[in-house]
Amino acid sequence: MNRNVDTSVPHSARTWNYWLGGKDNYPVDQEAGDAYAAIAPQVVTMARESRKFLIRAVTLLAGELGVRQFLDIGTGLPTYDNTHEVAQRIAPAAKIVYVDNDPIVLAHAAALLYSAPGGVTAYIDADLRAPEMILRRAAATLDFKEPVALMLMGILGHIEDYAEATAIVRHLLASLPSGSYLVHYDGTNTDAGLLKAQAGYDDTGAVPYVLRSPEQIAAYYEGLELLKPGIVSCPLWRPEPGTSPEPTYIYGGVALKP
Repeated sequence: MNRNVDTSVPHSARTWNYWLGGKDNYPVDQEAGDAYAAIAPQVVTMARESRKFLIRAVTLLAGELGVRQFLDIGTGLPTYDNTHEVAQRIAPAAKIVYVDNDPIVLAHAAALLYSAPGGVTAYIDADLRAPEMILRRAAATLDFKEPVALMLMGILGHIEDYAEATAIVRHLLASLPSGSYLVHYDGTNTDAGLLKAQAGYDDTGAVPYVLRSPEQIAAYYEGLELLKPGIVSCPLWRPEPGTSPEPTYIYGGVALKP
């Protein structure tokens, strides 16, 4: 075990991994995940649908839209169909930079996230609250004169101050060229059970996560051109043909920087 890994309190990446059916979690994460799901059982569906959203979004970006660079901040623990795997299946030369500041996430990323031949997969130990550092270090791998897909998947809720969260999004996007994309999702505050479950999770001593209104989430995309169908519940964003998705309380979208 990494001596820097605190297993006395739950961790969001490990708890999310538990809900996804992964094995990289501890009893404290399982207990917190079970307690959360007992109040808001839809959270397990939310976790799994958000991963499916990532897969569909990256497939579109690397395929039809021709994006070859991805900056995935708040990576979380590797599970199935991680960003580089989806992108490099379509475009083997794609470059992916993962960013996280949790030691267990970084250890697993370095061990498991191998690049396809011809592509690049890199990892940065940095905090979302330090966007300039992230950009500077990512520039060692990514060419910021070419389009980049900025991925903020379920991470902005960990920035408790909404103005700070919005400012971070603006800072990161300002450094990316025209033709880049924002890919994002976060949980919404539109369900009483989810709010109660989140409050209980936050009380465990874990890093808090703020559920925000759909209007607050939409404001992250200001100045961008939203791809259809816009900012919607993740299962409803370009669902696979033949499926009948049910909405959840996790919203996201993909938008172009003009």
